[in-house]
Amino acid sequence: MLAFYSWDTDEQQLVPAHERPALLATLAAACPPSEREAATRLWLKTLAASDEGQGVKPDAALRERVLKVLKDPVASRQQMDVLTNSPAEITRVLAAKGSPERAPLLAAFDASLKRLQRDTTLSRADRMTALLGRVELARLDLPEDAKAPKLDAALAKELRDEAARADREIRDGYERQAVITTAAQLLERGGFVAESDALLKANLSKSHSPYYLMSQLAGNARRRGDSDAALSWYAQAWDKSVGPATRLQWGASYLGALVDLAPKDAARIEQTAARIFDEAGQAQGSFYERSARSLQRVSAKLQSWNADGAHAASVQRLQARLDAVCGKLDTADAQRATCQGFSDTLRKPATKKSAS
Repeated sequence: MLAFYSWDTDEQQLVPAHERPALLATLAAACPPSEREAATRLWLKTLAASDEGQGVKPDAALRERVLKVLKDPVASRQQMDVLTNSPAEITRVLAAKGSPERAPLLAAFDASLKRLQRDTTLSRADRMTALLGRVELARLDLPEDAKAPKLDAALAKELRDEAARADREIRDGYERQAVITTAAQLLERGGFVAESDALLKANLSKSHSPYYLMSQLAGNARRRGDSDAALSWYAQAWDKSVGPATRLQWGASYLGALVDLAPKDAARIEQTAARIFDEAGQAQGSFYERSARSLQRVSAKLQSWNADGAHAASVQRLQARLDAVCGKLDTADAQRATCQGFSDTLRKPATKKSAS
């Protein structure tokens, strides 16, 4: 069961992120021989979580195990989601840049992803994610923020053709929502940011949840250094978001962007945070699970914004507003303690971790 747990979207509910690689490696090693598929999945998850120098240090046996999965159509199909979502992370850990192991691993990975891309038993979104994985492998040794990656001409043409085909052929609204967001990411990662923007904008009126597309437009603008456009799209995405938990999540994203991109705009930051707290007070369950994690991000971001005390008056007003929300919760309700904890965060000086 733990092999198929969504560790990458866990948000540290079971274990802190920095402890995850060691835990996954322990679970993988503990799998009995009869559970080889589960063990392989846990090892792949371990490698995906071990990027950037943390976690497992692979040996020849683990590298060979992954190569066998990549070369086996059945095994790679079974592990499709991990292979398509984390090819760059797995490759970086298994084979360092310039090592003799890097080229054969890249070739095997690309061949496996091409096979998954052609697998019509997969959804169109999954097949496009396999193509996105190939683009990530092509960008492997580039800086993460490289805006104009020099891709192989055939790969560049393929990703543009696939994005255009999806936009042209898909009629089902739910499939379009899933695929167009991936296609836009594919174009952006391939260096075709203007085309990514155009695709997203053309689909806003066709989407049942346009705030997802607006968030991608905000991300595109942010990566190209257009702070005003990024904040405009983050604001529109929050405005269009639907549902209490979703609105708190999108509001937290907008507030985070404001603090990062317009930290001197104290009035807008305070107004946005106040609105988020007001909405939290009007909804049931705002201090549980997903909503609580969004509010935790808000309180930590405000704390970091006021790290030097320059915004003490604004933060004090916001703290009073949040205290009023907490005070309306029943004393026996666990949400009250959670709410008060977020308010207490605003009183404390920011640590290096909370300021990130």
